[in-house]
Order: sequence, then C-alpha cells, then structure tokens
Amino acid sequence: MALLDKHKAIETHATLLLVLSFLVVTIGGLVQIVPLFYLENTIEKVEGVRPYTPLELAGREIYVREGCYGCHSQMIRPMRDEVERYGHYSLAAESMYDHPFQWGSKRTGPDLARVGGRYSDSWHVDHMIDPQSVVPESVMPKYSFMMSNVIDGQYIADSMSVNAIVGVPYTEEMIAEAQADFAAQADPNADTAGLTARYGDKVVVSNFDGQPDLTEMDAIIAYLQVLGTMVDFSTFTPDPTR
Repeated sequence: MALLDKHKAIETHATLLLVLSFLVVTIGGLVQIVPLFYLENTIEKVEGVRPYTPLELAGREIYVREGCYGCHSQMIRPMRDEVERYGHYSLAAESMYDHPFQWGSKRTGPDLARVGGRYSDSWHVDHMIDPQSVVPESVMPKYSFMMSNVIDGQYIADSMSVNAIVGVPYTEEMIAEAQADFAAQADPNADTAGLTARYGDKVVVSNFDGQPDLTEMDAIIAYLQVLGTMVDFSTFTPDPTR
C-alpha cells in the first residue's frame, strides 16, 4: 500500500511526473543510441562480403522502387525452422553495404536472403513475367514490363558516389569504370577482366534475360542472383565474442 501511495504522489504531481518521465526516456535512449557509436566494433567482418557491382546496385534500386521488401524479407533468423528452410542465419556483415537494408518485416512471399544461385536465370525471367506460371499459388504481380525497359547505366556512377559518401568502399576506379562494368556483367562475350579484378572472380556474368538489349530485367536478376552468395558458409566460423 505504501508503494501505491508513492506512485499516486508521482501521478498527481505534474512536474515530478515530467522529470521522472524525461529521466526514463533519457536512460532508454542512451541504451539504444550509445552502442551505435561503436557500430564498427559490433559488426563482425566476414570474408567475401563486397560492395554490389554497378549492375547489381541498379537491380537493387529497382527492387526498392517496386517495393519488393513489402512482401519479401531478407533476414533469416537463427531459429531451426528458418535455417532448415532458407539456409544459414543472416549475418550483420551481409547487410553492411545496404542503404537502406532490406530485412523487411512481412513474408507474403519467401525470404530472399539466400535466393542467389537457387534458381536459373530463365526461371527468374519466367517468374518475373508471370509468377503464377511457375508458382501457381503465388499472389505476386507480373513484372513483364522490365523486359522492355532498356537501361544504359548513365547515372550508376552517381549512385555509387552517393553510396561511397555513406561508407560503401567504392574506389575512384570503381566509380570511373562503373558504366563499363555495368554493361560487361550482362555480356558473356565482353572483356570482364576489369570487372572481376574490382569485385572478385565470383561475380556472375550472364545475359540474364536472354535479350540483346540490357534491361531492367537483367539488373534485377543480377541482384537476386548475388543475394546470399558472398559468404562461403562451409568455411565460416562465427566469432563468439561478437
């Protein structure tokens, strides 16, 4: 009863209630904000994680533009049912170059954190053109217009420059060669030595949509095919101190 009386005194004293409320909010805010100043120490550096290539970055921007995150998450939680269905749980390092990240909060469709390499390019083309043709129960809308939306990467260097400002380690060379790398990744007959030298030999080079022109379909499939493929989980050992 004595405790309730003290609580009543707080509730009936406007100034005291305001001060104590401010104190609680301040402590809670500090608990959440202060760790952010040590973010570099809380993200475990993982071998293989790299910035997106120009074409993958363009595909990611299309993914965001179309609101794909509204129905697909990109975060596998460390629970048995999720790991068995989707693969290894997501690492913070895998999203360290995403601005903004695409973790999502809803799964009308499956999680896409490990979709890279799981299906062929042609499967993705069919799925984007007519989702129900490959997944009859799907409620995903059709994105066939991407097949005819030709893109040339005119502004991709600008996009990379903006990402560099917020911490993505794009070098001056990467930005200078952005448009050439953009085109090369979608052309199996192109000289891709520079592209692989800058982004690694695991970069997937393909005519993703099977057409002569480079389209939005090429870009979004290039992005989907890289998701979850950067880290070799057969050799990955988590750091228990992180």
